[in-house]
Amino acid sequence: MALSLSFELPNLNSETLTCNPDDLRALTGFSNCLESTILEWNWNSTDSPGCCAWTGVTCDNSTGFDRRVAGLELGSKRLVGKICGSLAELNQLRVLNFSHNFLGGSLPDNLFNLQNIEIIDISNNAFVGSINNKGMCTISTKIRVLNFSNNYFSGEVPKDLANCTSLQHLSFDENILSGSLPESLFQLKNLSELNLQVNNISGSLSNGIGNLSNLVKLDISFNLFSGVLPDIFTRLARLEQFSASSNLFIGHLPTSLVNSPSLQMLNLNKNSLSGPINLNCSAMKNLVSLGLGSNLFHGPIPNSLFFCRGLKTLNLGRNNLSGELPHNFKNLKSLTQLSLSNTSLSNILSTLRILQHCRNLSMLGLTRNFHDEQIPNDVSLEFKNLNSLILANCQLRGPIPEWLSRCHKLQFLDLSWNHLGGNIPSWFGKFESLFYLDLSNNSLKGEIPKSLTELRSLISGKVTIEEPLSSFELNTAGQGGPSLSYRQISSFRPTIDLSYNILQGPIWPGFGNLKRLHVLNLKENKFSGPIPNDLSGMTGLEKLDLSHNKLSGEIPHSLINLSFLSNFNVSYNQLCGKIPRGSQFDTFLNTSFEGNNGLCYAQCTCQSEQIPILSPRKRKRTIIGLPFKIGAATGFVLTVICCFISGWALPKPHKRKYIRFVTS
Repeated sequence: MALSLSFELPNLNSETLTCNPDDLRALTGFSNCLESTILEWNWNSTDSPGCCAWTGVTCDNSTGFDRRVAGLELGSKRLVGKICGSLAELNQLRVLNFSHNFLGGSLPDNLFNLQNIEIIDISNNAFVGSINNKGMCTISTKIRVLNFSNNYFSGEVPKDLANCTSLQHLSFDENILSGSLPESLFQLKNLSELNLQVNNISGSLSNGIGNLSNLVKLDISFNLFSGVLPDIFTRLARLEQFSASSNLFIGHLPTSLVNSPSLQMLNLNKNSLSGPINLNCSAMKNLVSLGLGSNLFHGPIPNSLFFCRGLKTLNLGRNNLSGELPHNFKNLKSLTQLSLSNTSLSNILSTLRILQHCRNLSMLGLTRNFHDEQIPNDVSLEFKNLNSLILANCQLRGPIPEWLSRCHKLQFLDLSWNHLGGNIPSWFGKFESLFYLDLSNNSLKGEIPKSLTELRSLISGKVTIEEPLSSFELNTAGQGGPSLSYRQISSFRPTIDLSYNILQGPIWPGFGNLKRLHVLNLKENKFSGPIPNDLSGMTGLEKLDLSHNKLSGEIPHSLINLSFLSNFNVSYNQLCGKIPRGSQFDTFLNTSFEGNNGLCYAQCTCQSEQIPILSPRKRKRTIIGLPFKIGAATGFVLTVICCFISGWALPKPHKRKYIRFVTS
């Protein structure tokens, strides 16, 4: 339980005191602003060694009464509350680290009155307000590191940064900063790392950025920058990492950028850059990661990429490229992650024969290419280290190829939205690490192989997932649904999706063994027989879609034990009996059960008269209303007879609305 702390200063004497009384007073004031305790801080114990021995507190190297607090490092201590201005009394403080806590409120105005402070890290908290006009570096002239990332700071990037002449590391990323960058920022000649990503900063990127000649890392991604990229990269001779992804940049790649010998990582994904891809890989010998995906580049995939021998990650997806993959790609021996999705590539057989020479290739995205070609069944194809393959929405024909069975490290496979036929091979069950399998929207037939119920990763979940590098993205482009784009494989939920095929036969009880499975989608097939009781063993299941099949019998009551189930659909089958109540089932709409004439919410069995699905209220009204309707009809007939005899005029009947329940 969070408690508000209030302390009395202990008696200060030279025998027990090991930190300056001003420092102790400042720490007391800081603690009084917290709503949580720092358990390791012992205030009133007579045998306390003093504040210099407390957790997170470090004092300088002098001895005796004059020892001063030089460091306050309380990262990841679950602190709740705010920062008080009393911290400014720690006038010998050099390091302040409150990162990864739950601190909030605005920063005290006097925080930058610490004339000896060198490092301030308050990242990953909930601070709010503007960080402008704080007198930054007017007094605190020795600051080398400012890390304000992942908070809720608003307003503009501070204009008084020009005073921070010692600044080497500046991080304002993941806030809600807006406006354009101040020219004062470009006077920080000692700056080596600048992180501004994930804000709302707009305007053009000034040529002044070239003044930061010591920059090693520059990240301005996920903002609203626009215009052309400045041609100033010759002046950034030490720049190793440059990320400007997810902005509004236009125009061609600057000449100085595509000839930069220092660059190791270049990420320009998701902009509106155009023209040919004209990298000078003979000059860019240190390039390891290149992201140019989701732009307007056109022309063929350049042969010159062959000279970027150190490339590990390459994303050219979602551009207006065309033609075939150059044969010299087989010499990119270091390549581990490649995305060429949505690039209008042709000749899938040639592409795969080239890429199999990239022995380290682990992630391959080829979605929306090779339109209407035959999927290769070349038994010589071999991808020993491949763990992720996305070959979706290509309209490929043929059976699932045998060469995939030798991709023993496969974790993620998406072959959806093609025209693949034949049976699902039983060897899928031998993949020890496969946790995501999407074969939906094909023409697969036959039964589900029982081996799919034996996937080890979905039984135990003990799989080490290799994550992509920062400039690489996995894209699944389902024609009938949203295109999903993730920078981490772990963002995808463990899934088996076999929907929209021609599969038949039973749903195997063994699926209940897959405790780590989150999504099971068998919609729009021809499965028959009962829904197995054993499916309740899928304790991690979030989505279960069995709709539009030929399933019969009752819905197992045991399914109410699936406590994470939030999406459930068995509509349009041949099910009957009482719909389970309780737990998650009380949240499912009628549409989850419609199209089953034999289902009901009250007491009924599969042997009773088939009753359409109605909500409890509607059903009650229907049952109660039946005798009323019979009586009303009888009365109406008698009234007509009486009126006819007496010669009264009948009133015009009102139009009535009827609700028809569609059950088939």
